[in-house]
Amino acid sequence: MHPYISCQFTLAIKPGDFPAFKALIARIVEATQQEPDTLVYEYSVNEDQSVAHILERYKVESVVSHVDTTFAPFGAHFLELCTITRLIVYGTPDAEIRKRLDPFGAVYMTPFDGFSR
Repeated sequence: MHPYISCQFTLAIKPGDFPAFKALIARIVEATQQEPDTLVYEYSVNEDQSVAHILERYKVESVVSHVDTTFAPFGAHFLELCTITRLIVYGTPDAEIRKRLDPFGAVYMTPFDGFSR
């Protein structure tokens, strides 16, 4: 099993909702910063603020906790402000992780060579 799970989300931000989305993300990032096994958690947005990406990397044992505990209180509001249009998952997630990511249309990519530092 690979020790990390990385995810790249692509989000369509609803027109006019970027200010509210940005404010919500600040709260989510603040909560996520308390997770010691979340290694990367970055949001980026295109020029017209209609598309955002989330780049996430977790130690494999912390993905379920992030989804169920940290993100869950924000989830409904998050999905009111954006639509997840793509989710690519890198690593070897187990059945519990897949159960949480499958509803977002996850595409799973299995590592076969390379390294991380």
